[in-house]
Amino acid sequence: MSRTEDEWRAVLSREQFRVLREKGTEAAGTGIYDKHYEEGVYTCAGCNAPLYKSTTKFSSGCGWPAFFDGIPGAIERNVDSSFGMERIEIVCSKCKGHLGHVFKGEGFKTPTDE
Repeated sequence: MSRTEDEWRAVLSREQFRVLREKGTEAAGTGIYDKHYEEGVYTCAGCNAPLYKSTTKFSSGCGWPAFFDGIPGAIERNVDSSFGMERIEIVCSKCKGHLGHVFKGEGFKTPTDE
């Protein structure tokens, strides 16, 4: 899915654009999905692609929604070495929107320990 910056600005809110297209971070604990645990599928705010099943959501205590696995083929994982550390950036496979970061070895009781 390819859109120009102006096309993205026309379909996303200012905050959605900042996070999805500019790789920004919403303030911890402010998003509606952090403590949202209803059954269903979570979709990309940029292109509405299905990303995660509610059965993979867990409480990480970090203030952002956390999932230990994406729907097969829905997300891409990219090494991000910015800020003097190595972490994994997660993006939507369809529109390449920034979804956040995961870190290995944090001790969560998940199948992936991320």
